[in-house]
Amino acid sequence: MIKQLMPFLRRHQRLLGVLLFLAVLALVFSLSGLRGHLNLAYVREQLEGHPVQGFFIFLLLFVLGNLVQIPGWLFLAAAVLALGQGMGCVVTYVAACVSCVLTFLLVRWLGGDALRALPGRWLLKTLEQLDAHPLRSTFIARVLFQTLPALNYALAMSGMRFRAYCLGTMLGLILPLMAYCYFFEHLARLMHLR
Repeated sequence: MIKQLMPFLRRHQRLLGVLLFLAVLALVFSLSGLRGHLNLAYVREQLEGHPVQGFFIFLLLFVLGNLVQIPGWLFLAAAVLALGQGMGCVVTYVAACVSCVLTFLLVRWLGGDALRALPGRWLLKTLEQLDAHPLRSTFIARVLFQTLPALNYALAMSGMRFRAYCLGTMLGLILPLMAYCYFFEHLARLMHLR
């Protein structure tokens, strides 16, 4: 049984390493109490009470949240509630770009191009499309899924070039973040939170 399992483990060791990293990070995140700080009220309080320090706490929490699969809308909502639509959008955009880039670099370092070792016709077609049009594919993925943590991991392990990822991410996040900021500002006013 173990002999039969060894070729699979060798072939997918980088992907398994990323999954192990994610599991350990999630466990540490949960046991350390950081998960308790990852809520709208805490993030908003940090941004309102400590402008410079709050931004760095916001950035750190955004990066950690992205690594442990927490959606970016939580951070966006907190930034809009604390800073208003315009400044909340700018702060979130910077934090989202930094978070996506750091996630890409870390996951690429751990996982390389591990997705290319997986079987499947659909995956092969997706990777071919990504290879043919990396910037456009990343841009469209960002417009549709913004900072979705699973997307960051998948793109990092796809083998795509960092430059295309970075540029596609920076361009693709602008419109959806602006739309979400408008939505959260409008919602906050309707609920008398601003």
